[in-house]
Amino acid sequence: MNFMQALRDRWNTSDSLVCVGLDPEPARFPAHVRDDPDAVFAFCRDIVDATAAFACCFKPQIAHFAALGAEDALQRLIAHVHAAHPGVPVILDAKRGDIGSTAQHYATEAFDRFAADAVTANPYLGGDALQPFLDRADKGVVILCRTSNAGAQDLQDLLVDGRPLYQRVAETIASRWNANGNCAVVVGATWPAQLREVRAIVGDMPFLVPGVGAQGGDVEAVVRNAKTADGTGLIVSSSRAILYASDGRDFAKAAGAAAKALRDEINRHR
Repeated sequence: MNFMQALRDRWNTSDSLVCVGLDPEPARFPAHVRDDPDAVFAFCRDIVDATAAFACCFKPQIAHFAALGAEDALQRLIAHVHAAHPGVPVILDAKRGDIGSTAQHYATEAFDRFAADAVTANPYLGGDALQPFLDRADKGVVILCRTSNAGAQDLQDLLVDGRPLYQRVAETIASRWNANGNCAVVVGATWPAQLREVRAIVGDMPFLVPGVGAQGGDVEAVVRNAKTADGTGLIVSSSRAILYASDGRDFAKAAGAAAKALRDEINRHR
């Protein structure tokens, strides 16, 4: 089953559009977990097991693991998701974008070394930098379009032939790069008007929507502006608000409750 099929199946079977972001910060782990010599894996594994019932996918952020020298923990974590929660896809949040053999190696890293089902990618270098990812028709390529950070305006709003660059990016993704039907786009929850604009450009293509929770994006506005006609089409990502819902021994249970609450809030507006 390819990424897009797995995602659509998961939307239906879990009745959820929630993506649980896995961004480990050991300083924020509960004290009893920090004492574990395999703390990064143990913490994330327990979060995964507690939230899987309420998630359409998981999204580990590679820098949070790599900065800790914990790439092995990341590899084992993704293997754990596949083994313990089959059918729940994993998006590796790596924002890759480079040319030639480097791009090919990045694709190999994401899909073969880490066994991710999809990867986030940066379109700034153009189509040839994305091609090694796009060629993997069974995998998802989640391309930055209108990101959630305030500085997104510095470049993404620049006019190109009278239209904002992010609209040109969306148009290029839909018309040129999605030949294998394996593209999705990143549009931040903090820009509700832009969510609607990009949806009009790309049709039913899935949106990865960061910015709900700690960044203050409004759930109702996201769903109203970006859902597809069948009430799906969204991968609404939340990391810190779920991961660190409690700093006590009940951290996993609290994370599960936070993921369920977000799922239920999204579903009220679908």
